[in-house]
Amino acid sequence: MKVDILAVGVHPDDVELCCAGTLLGELHRGRTVGILDLTAGELGTNGDGETRLQEAERSRQILGASWRLNLGMADGFFTVDRQHILPIARVIRQCRPEVLLCNVPEDRHPDHGRAAQLVAEAAFYSGLSKIELADDEGTLLERWRPNVVLHYLQDHYHKPSVVYDITAHFEKKNEAIRSFSSQFQPPDSNVTLIPTPISGTDFWHFLEARAREMGRLIGCEYGEGFITEQPLRVKNLFDLV
Repeated sequence: MKVDILAVGVHPDDVELCCAGTLLGELHRGRTVGILDLTAGELGTNGDGETRLQEAERSRQILGASWRLNLGMADGFFTVDRQHILPIARVIRQCRPEVLLCNVPEDRHPDHGRAAQLVAEAAFYSGLSKIELADDEGTLLERWRPNVVLHYLQDHYHKPSVVYDITAHFEKKNEAIRSFSSQFQPPDSNVTLIPTPISGTDFWHFLEARAREMGRLIGCEYGEGFITEQPLRVKNLFDLV
């Protein structure tokens, strides 16, 4: 299905943690959103792949995304090669997004940086006419390249190129994150998860602090930051206001 924005995460919950507020803001404006997860996150210390797929669907419903697809790549062991680039390029050609959001190029988890490169290359190769990709019925898909590729900030701090005001959507973003109860211990919960950098209740404080930090940069309460490897094109300076 054609969407305005395609949000890609290497693990289910990457999108929720890093750009759900932005997606909610654009959905509120009438944009359409699709979510693409590359793996089921089956190597995660807590939970399992099947559980995380179920959690991802619950989150999709909360956010209101048009659809969510999982490519079933091997968590931790996918590579940046033809075998992994082409399935992503195929999805890009099928849904023809204007804006593509994806993982950050360098982060604590090695999958994040590798996924950033993989998705960025897929977005480029999707625009090459000599690469032939077909839909499920065998019809060739027309080439397509998103106009904007943004990498959302994750664990490590990077100076953002763009910050999106998510103040009006911060609570609903947290509701979507709470769908992943196998990964994040809800505040005031008796659930006990195996300790990881993201499973403790202190992680919620980090998420709020990061959102406040990003918001402070643009004079609002909560924000989400993105970096871009290409300059953003504007035709009107007031598009930036």
